Amino acid sequence: MQVPRSIRLALTGAALCAAQAAGAQQWPVKPVRMLVTFPPGGPSEIVTRMLNERLQGALKQPFVLENRVGATGNVGADAVAKAPPDGHLFGITTDTVFTVNPLVFGNMPFDPWSDLAPVTLLGSFSQMLVCNPSVPAKTLAELLQLARREKLTYASGGPGAPGHLAAELLLSSAGVTMLHVPYKGPAAATADVVGGQVHCGFLATPTVMPQVRAGKLSALAVSTAKRSPLAPDVPPAAEAGSPGFDAPFYLVLFTSARVPQAIVARMSAETAKALESPEVKDRAAAMDVVTVGGSPEDARKVLKQAAAKWAPVVQRIGLKLD
Repeated sequence: MQVPRSIRLALTGAALCAAQAAGAQQWPVKPVRMLVTFPPGGPSEIVTRMLNERLQGALKQPFVLENRVGATGNVGADAVAKAPPDGHLFGITTDTVFTVNPLVFGNMPFDPWSDLAPVTLLGSFSQMLVCNPSVPAKTLAELLQLARREKLTYASGGPGAPGHLAAELLLSSAGVTMLHVPYKGPAAATADVVGGQVHCGFLATPTVMPQVRAGKLSALAVSTAKRSPLAPDVPPAAEAGSPGFDAPFYLVLFTSARVPQAIVARMSAETAKALESPEVKDRAAAMDVVTVGGSPEDARKVLKQAAAKWAPVVQRIGLKLD
């Protein structure tokens, strides 16, 4: 007797799910590479090293960190997209690889929405608006008023960097302009704001905090709706002069979209457990990273919302990085 096609398909699907589940139980079978798309030494690397310690204990294989920088995350993400889909290579990057890079690079070597699979959000982080103490504005509201009367400049870690995006979103919502001065990284930008070559900067909070504490920079606001754990005395922009403003950025754990869903789900669950560790939470907070976690579906939803937020900003400023 011939088995109906609908039953055959159901049996095939069940067999495939069973095979994937068995594969996830056996995975990993060799060391897992964690490819960070930033230079060594930053918060993302430190968070990844803490995770690696816990993941290799839970999954009984070494987790090895590598740095693969270039093209604002595209170089590392492309390596992950094209890797063998066996679940032994994951990437750590910022949400901008998914949300902004497709808008500003005309020749992306991969499609982040079809070639990559978000696993979870490792954490969120802020940018801090700081000014040279010579600027006669000690609050965000005062700075926006000053920008309406005078030509001011602001520094960022580079075109399309989180601080550039946050600043342009803030300025457009307030209806004011400031001249953007891009640098190759937040450290160089911070140095020139301290030196007075640039009036202000929207920069990585851990980078500017030592100068704020030393009195060499004035901290006006952070980009997130909640206060930074690293700078609890600095108000969110929404409280300081830009109602409703909220511009968080995220560290994203991702892998190739061809990796079996069962492996992605297991990696997501094990990472979420690691992120719940009080030690991980505390050490991450000391670097301005608020741990998040969640499922792959949760991560994709947040990334889609962020993409919708940044698209009009990118279009307004005509940002292109080719």
